[in-house]
Amino acid sequence: MSGTNPDLASLGILAQDPGYNATLAARIDDTDTLARVWIKPTGTPTPFEPGQYVTIGVKVGEKWMQRPYSIASSARDLTGGYELYLRLVRGGAFTPLAFALPVGHGLRVLAPKGKFTLQPDDDRIHLFISSGTGIAPFVSMARTLLADGRPRRAIYLNGVSYVSDIGYAELLNGWSASGEYPATYVPSISRPNDPANAGWTGRTGRVETIIQSALKDLGVSPAGAVAYLCGNPEMIVAAEQELRAYGLPEEAIHKELYWPAGKQPTGATGATGASEPTE
Repeated sequence: MSGTNPDLASLGILAQDPGYNATLAARIDDTDTLARVWIKPTGTPTPFEPGQYVTIGVKVGEKWMQRPYSIASSARDLTGGYELYLRLVRGGAFTPLAFALPVGHGLRVLAPKGKFTLQPDDDRIHLFISSGTGIAPFVSMARTLLADGRPRRAIYLNGVSYVSDIGYAELLNGWSASGEYPATYVPSISRPNDPANAGWTGRTGRVETIIQSALKDLGVSPAGAVAYLCGNPEMIVAAEQELRAYGLPEEAIHKELYWPAGKQPTGATGATGASEPTE
């Protein structure tokens, strides 16, 4: 959601529609292509479990354009609406429309869905492994656990292309520094030689390539860990292999794909059960 919005009429977005049941209540642009947005339903927000997603959409002519996005906010605080983490895909079917919307514009939001939720009463170290904006559901999980007064030790492994793409670093590193939440944030940059990443001294490579070395460095025992994976299917397949090689059993690995394996997100409505398609 960049600072200058194209004319909504030129995009065909209807300013009003009876199907709109929410508004874009607020947004924070982290970069030109990454934004945190708050979608506030007109009525009482439907409760959700951390890890679930909502589908948001706008009317373009006679057609609904919509996509599902994982919720990043705490499930215990619905006053500000649902916080979502969006990445602009230039030429995509939906995100250029979403990024053009001004604060206060109407949208349609469907009730939260999804089975990618935390297992109850699990005291193992939680490995939250994500690519890009796939970190969002893990932020919701930690925020909710913190609100419940039952934080679980967590290690966040997040892979991005550029340093500027590292999301929620201030929040997670702040928790770690203050001791408010026992979280360790380990981002990795996949394009270390790009001039945009000059000066980066952290880990490099796609997130799946750093799993075993990061866990060894942090002294994580496979018997005492449970992993949650969120991102594109190729990352998840590779990450699961790395975790199994490290010693995690299959039952200790939970997965959420951006879109069904072997498919790219297409079409106008496409709520496929994936947590966060890239268009």
